[in-house]
Amino acid sequence: MAVEVERKFLVTSEGWRAGAKACPIRQGYLCLEADATVRVRMAGERAFITVKGKTAGMSRSEFEYAIPPADAQAMLDELCIRPLIEKVRYSVTHAGRLWTIDVFEAANAGLVMAEVELQSPDEVVELPSWVGEEVTYDPRYRNSALVSEPQGD
Repeated sequence: MAVEVERKFLVTSEGWRAGAKACPIRQGYLCLEADATVRVRMAGERAFITVKGKTAGMSRSEFEYAIPPADAQAMLDELCIRPLIEKVRYSVTHAGRLWTIDVFEAANAGLVMAEVELQSPDEVVELPSWVGEEVTYDPRYRNSALVSEPQGD
């Protein structure tokens, strides 16, 4: 079984922008249950469907599959719960680790979050100077929660 282990932080400055690579993301949810979510995502020209299990601490099961972009577009347009999540995802390396920074748009405009994926929950991470409050355990900052309760300015 695939397991996702990640930590999330609010971003406090623009220090991450130098050398960051951008990818526009548009995603929506077909299912938003406490025990499982089903997400459809367009990331640039690629598309995925992802099933995630219930979160336990900073871990949860995750199954992601590539799907035809036209199918993802149709699901986003016709089937997904509104509002959709729209953001630009930036990738940057800090202290040998890949970090993703999501700059949210639309209903969540103004929200900027950074994530780092880990191999295990007890893994030590050197935090960059541009991250602030950790929101890993705050359910308001899950992408699935941002649909029903946006956290933008």
